[in-house]
Amino acid sequence: MISSSFTAGGVGVGLRTHDSPPVTYIKPLLTPPILDHRCNNNKKSKFRSSTRRSVKAPQTQAFLLVPHPFSQSEHTAAASSSSVLGMTNCSLNTTTNHLRHVESMAVLPSGAGKIPRLNAVILGEALASEEDDLVFPSDDFARQALLPSAQKYLEMYKRSVEDPAGFWSDIASQFLWKSKWGDTVCSENFDIRNGNVYVQWFKGGITNICYNCLDRNVDSGNGDKIAFHWEGNERGFHDSLTYTQLLSQVCQVANYLRDIGVKKGDAVVIYLPMLMELPIAMLACARIGAVHSVVFAGFSADSLAQRIMDCKPKVVLTCNAVKRGSKVIHLKDIVDAALSESFEDACLTYENRSAMMRETTKWQDGRDIWWQDVVPTYSTICEVEWVDAEDPLFLLYTSGSTGKPKGVLHTTGGYMVYTATTFKYAFDYKPSDIYWCTADCGWITGHSYVTYGPLLNGATVVIYEGAPNYPDPGRCWDIVDKFKVTIFYTAPTLVRSLMRDGDAYVTRYSRKSLRVLGSVGEPINPSAWRWFFNVVGDSRCPISDTWWQTETGGFMIAPLPGAWPQKPGSATFPFFGVQPVIVDEKGVEIEGECSGYLCVKSSWPGTFRTLYGDHERYETTYFKPFPGYYFSGDGCSRDKDGYYWLTGRVDDVINVSGHRIGTAEVESALVSHPQCAEAAVVGVEHEVKGQGIYAFVTLVDGIPYSEELRRNLITTVRNQIGPFAAPDRIHWAPGLPKTRSGKIMRRILRKIASRQLDELGDTSTLADPGVVDQLIALADC
Repeated sequence: MISSSFTAGGVGVGLRTHDSPPVTYIKPLLTPPILDHRCNNNKKSKFRSSTRRSVKAPQTQAFLLVPHPFSQSEHTAAASSSSVLGMTNCSLNTTTNHLRHVESMAVLPSGAGKIPRLNAVILGEALASEEDDLVFPSDDFARQALLPSAQKYLEMYKRSVEDPAGFWSDIASQFLWKSKWGDTVCSENFDIRNGNVYVQWFKGGITNICYNCLDRNVDSGNGDKIAFHWEGNERGFHDSLTYTQLLSQVCQVANYLRDIGVKKGDAVVIYLPMLMELPIAMLACARIGAVHSVVFAGFSADSLAQRIMDCKPKVVLTCNAVKRGSKVIHLKDIVDAALSESFEDACLTYENRSAMMRETTKWQDGRDIWWQDVVPTYSTICEVEWVDAEDPLFLLYTSGSTGKPKGVLHTTGGYMVYTATTFKYAFDYKPSDIYWCTADCGWITGHSYVTYGPLLNGATVVIYEGAPNYPDPGRCWDIVDKFKVTIFYTAPTLVRSLMRDGDAYVTRYSRKSLRVLGSVGEPINPSAWRWFFNVVGDSRCPISDTWWQTETGGFMIAPLPGAWPQKPGSATFPFFGVQPVIVDEKGVEIEGECSGYLCVKSSWPGTFRTLYGDHERYETTYFKPFPGYYFSGDGCSRDKDGYYWLTGRVDDVINVSGHRIGTAEVESALVSHPQCAEAAVVGVEHEVKGQGIYAFVTLVDGIPYSEELRRNLITTVRNQIGPFAAPDRIHWAPGLPKTRSGKIMRRILRKIASRQLDELGDTSTLADPGVVDQLIALADC
């Protein structure tokens, strides 16, 4: 049983915005005092992922951008040095100044003249090319956006960090609370030197996230609105649920769970594929105060068993099988292997008829129960269990450096407020939108941006059970056209995979409904960003390239469509209330154009509260490396304009002869070659350099392997990053080892690169285990 003594906090959809006059020109800004601390602005940044041409300006100037639609006509910048927000010049002591990027964006130019239209593209007007630094929203898009200007973002961001209690309380008040929180909205200690680390938001506030997702929408008159469209693996299998129907089914599952003894604080393990029953089960747990632990239905029996033993659930929810692509995966067999003979509680099994009939399913009488036999017999009305904002909502296990999964614990109120608000603004959500996130609910993206964030906003969500390239690589766009999807959110891995299959599979479909695109899971390289923008979005859809983590609960750094121009591959600027900093190895904050370790100071409502059963590991992993900060584990660079560029995990940083090289940076350079479809880079031991760079490269279909191409790829990296970053070895890869969710298993690549073939470990979670044998066979080619 999980103790309900943990806490969380809040609710909310977001603040209403007000229209402001559009700013329609690029402005060269005199370097404000804050930029005087930048690291050698005359030096070309080694983190740039594409060729850039700078507009020549005096050395006393920095090219900062007022991020708003670029107008067709050129304008003369106003001769003023005052701030857009009326702020005075910022202090030179920027180490503790959390408004660095705000002030650098807000200072107006002094005596600037006309600026030629260079290095910029406007949505819908032209293709983004390697020569373009910036992609601007169109006037029409910005005018209708929730955040129509940089000025509005600056106003809201400034308040969110200067008055976080007031800012988040206003948003949380838009949701249903049985009783409000006390005088203290947020209480925290991020500095381990001052005692135990803790975070609390809206403690004392009583609410229920399921009620706010469902009942609230039904009560407001949206009961007949579609909540979920479901598309099966095979064409012809589809279904839909309105908010009223969804509420009824959630109540039935919740009543069943209560009837078998599941109480507030008890754990429930969910091992289901992307059927509608998966979010239904999650919401049912939340309705009665139970803590759900969703395990991705691609994990092996050993991995599932490890998670079951850790949280000791009262019941396991699964299904007999799932068909993904042409392959049938027998999930019930995996659950049987994971459950010990001492597990006497229930195993509720959904019969997925599209994959397998119940007659062929192994069964254990007294423990196993068919979902369809019991759940429909229960009442469609279920009383809500009202919980404290800081009561636990869910556990989600994520990989750790020690090999033991970390049970990330999120609580109710703050997570509710944060996921709803980030979803609304990062996707510029409108009630008429049809939203599709390709993530599985076995990962945090499926929690925050398939289930909770969208439903808290009353959105219509598409759920897809199958493989994105089945029966052919055009399936995604077939689904987009079928349901008239307006917001499409996916992973760079899928983008690169579809990019490799060619434009024809995309352009044969209309995709005219698309309005906003999104990227999640890893840094997206600029060439994939441009393909996503140019081909999938027809050069008219902004891309919300989001950086966040299982631990953060929601978006941390992400573009807000309509508010400012995007740089292909950059996550842009922080979300409301998030105060990112880049520190060096000693934990000292670095200003201006720089690179280092990405940390966050001060909490935000969606942050996780602990690692289940191991608070010491929580403090050691996230707060001890740089006392006073949350350490993300990611490397990051900030360019001269204040844009943030994620460079990958710091454990994915290779130290070559003293040079710290991010694997994502090398991968981006390789993929920029027109004949390279995908690349994965790992570090290997090198007797001279310490570490060498080992690159696995997948070529575009039809391109033969050759030594000339190998040399060209190495030259591409040398030219884009520098000779020190040139790969020591390029290993041809017909495919890369990926999980069914699309994550590259770099652990396996490291073992192959190091020739530790007897230490490959479990490959059962791979979408295609045969890829490993192919890579081994090509090791000496």
